[in-house]
Amino acid sequence: MAPLLQVSNLNAWYGESHVLHGVDMTVGEGETITILGRNGVGKTTTLRTIVGIIRERKGEIRFGGRDMLGVPLHKTAHAGIGFVPEERGIFSTLTVEENLTLPPVVAEGGMSLAEIYELFPNLKERRSSPGTKLSGGEQQMLAIARILRTGVRLLILDEPTEGLAPVIVQRIGEVLKKLKERGMTVLLVEQNFRFASRIADRFYLMDHGRMVADFPVRELPDRMTMLHKVLGV
Repeated sequence: MAPLLQVSNLNAWYGESHVLHGVDMTVGEGETITILGRNGVGKTTTLRTIVGIIRERKGEIRFGGRDMLGVPLHKTAHAGIGFVPEERGIFSTLTVEENLTLPPVVAEGGMSLAEIYELFPNLKERRSSPGTKLSGGEQQMLAIARILRTGVRLLILDEPTEGLAPVIVQRIGEVLKKLKERGMTVLLVEQNFRFASRIADRFYLMDHGRMVADFPVRELPDRMTMLHKVLGV
């Protein structure tokens, strides 16, 4: 499987606080990768550093063979990377459909509105509703859906199931499986270990700003003792 994203010896700082310590990871084309770890170990920081929100960084980030370390934040999406932050970041005063059509198309292969509404029937029903009227689950669906229209090659999700009802979590899992069938590459941070175990191809385990393990889903049963120790699950 060809690597789409390669991160090598990535370090990052918040001011004088050194938070990432030589992170190494690879995401192959078409893979779904989940980063596991306790709160505060650097998972979200890793995502934010990759997309360029955190600028105080050193190391190597290559996407599709291109060096991304010097790419300005506003050009990250045009390079083919879509990011859904934990706070979702939808435009609350715009309708669902306005949120979906606002982001620019950056490459061929993005979904049409019809395809998005087929994938997210809830959004079709609420297409004329402003963001303020959406439930947390609907907002999360909208945050994911608006990126799918743009044609990006990598979808990065930060805690996509945080605070959502089980039925919505199940629906998001179904959506991610369908995206995988379409060849979408997904990198996510997720606290819901059961959810992650159903959708991921591989896992990275993070602790104290470093990746301490990397293993495929088939090794999950043999890794449970270690995961219990590191995650407390």
